[in-house]
Amino acid sequence: MSSPVQGAADLPGYAHVYSGKVRELYAPIDPTTGLASQDALLLVATDRMSAFDFILDSDIPDKGKVLTQLSLWWFEQLVDIIPNHVISTEVPEAVAGRAVLVQRLNMVPIECIGRAYLTGSGLVEYRETSSVCGVRLPAGLEDGSLLPAPIFTPTTKAPLGQHDQPMTFAEVEAKVGMPLAARVRDLTIAILARGNEIAAGRGILLADTKVEFGLDSSRPDADGNPTIVLADEVLTPDSSRFWPAARWAPGRAQESYDKQFVRDWLTSPASGWQRSSGQAPPALPAEITEATRAKYLEAFESLTGRTFA
Repeated sequence: MSSPVQGAADLPGYAHVYSGKVRELYAPIDPTTGLASQDALLLVATDRMSAFDFILDSDIPDKGKVLTQLSLWWFEQLVDIIPNHVISTEVPEAVAGRAVLVQRLNMVPIECIGRAYLTGSGLVEYRETSSVCGVRLPAGLEDGSLLPAPIFTPTTKAPLGQHDQPMTFAEVEAKVGMPLAARVRDLTIAILARGNEIAAGRGILLADTKVEFGLDSSRPDADGNPTIVLADEVLTPDSSRFWPAARWAPGRAQESYDKQFVRDWLTSPASGWQRSSGQAPPALPAEITEATRAKYLEAFESLTGRTFA
């Protein structure tokens, strides 16, 4: 498996901090003291692809640049709802276009997910319990059904290689406290609503999205609490499900612009892989890799109206 950056030696002046499924984090080193910054991080999006909690042995060319550029575009569309963590897009040439310098925040330990349509793990839970994360839903919903109103369906943040677990709002409240739980719920739904408002004008439905929030203690709000800041990525094909509106039809799996395309191939007979086996998935064939890249580029260009460069 390849990656644009594998360690700190690849980025002089930066100390490697963390490797995620698809991102690498570095801290700028103060040339005077030689110490790593405690206030800023270099967030680098690689071309790695993850699915079903595995990192695949296949990179998707330009994926990291697409995710970075699309997130930057969305941050601009959301700035009146919530501040974001971006400090600068001036980054080392080795990671140009795929990295941003961001604030180092105290991250909220919840995966904040908003759903406007029922599909994926939410559909599985609904079929078993008639609810998702404790939110009771009407009978008769199908794969792809529009929900009566968008819902907040958070999960735990599991360590790499483990599964995130659904949480009820009461569990979120117990973990982070009521004021913060209510704020991240409301912000998640507001981001989902703004995303759907903008996407609708491009002929796209935003089915669901995952967002991450951090706390900035240096900027207390009116009540003296740390300011909530939008972090990581936002409204990308890795964190969200986008569907062509003209081909939306509840009762079946929807066509998508996101990595559902990869999930569908992995769970098809063509891959020869059984999800229940516990074994790592196979590498993607060239045609799937190329088609996935095309899906990501289509999502970027359809949403932003810009040509990807």
